[in-house]
Amino acid sequence: MVRKVHRLVGHRRLRHRQWWQPVRRRLLDRRLWQPCRDSVAAAVSIGCFFSMMPMPGQTLVAAALAARGRANIPFAVLACFISNPLTEPFIRITQHKFGLWLRDSLGVPMPKLGEVDVPFGGATVHLDVSAFILGFLTCGVLLALAAYPLVHLFSAILPDHLPIKPPMLRRRRSRERPEKKSSS
Repeated sequence: MVRKVHRLVGHRRLRHRQWWQPVRRRLLDRRLWQPCRDSVAAAVSIGCFFSMMPMPGQTLVAAALAARGRANIPFAVLACFISNPLTEPFIRITQHKFGLWLRDSLGVPMPKLGEVDVPFGGATVHLDVSAFILGFLTCGVLLALAAYPLVHLFSAILPDHLPIKPPMLRRRRSRERPEKKSSS
């Protein structure tokens, strides 16, 4: 799968576009595709944060930020799938309840942004927008903060599965053949 994405990003139709050059250079950096402890930990944190955000294109934003932050791109994208169509409703309801709890019990100041009735299945759910925003931002930050040390712990327990340093990259052979010295 990684090779297919690599080929797609470097496709000949996109290769010569001016706007694509900076993106292509970042995305095709092989160090961002090979797992090591620090790059995977940063990538999982980025992906977990954006998995909690209720926005379209979570994976694209996570991949772009992972490339910008020199984190592992496939793991950032993979971590975004915590919120998938099956888990999405439960995550959003939990975020709303968590935001209400933070605002009411702990007294976290939040401006009143209004209330919305959202149809869910056959029922209607009453949603406080400010509590929901507080809930998903806090869940995203807490999940990202928890993911980083958990990846490091996993790497400490199973060092063969997630190395500390990235594997050495093979140097590409020069396409030019060395010139033969002619003896005269």
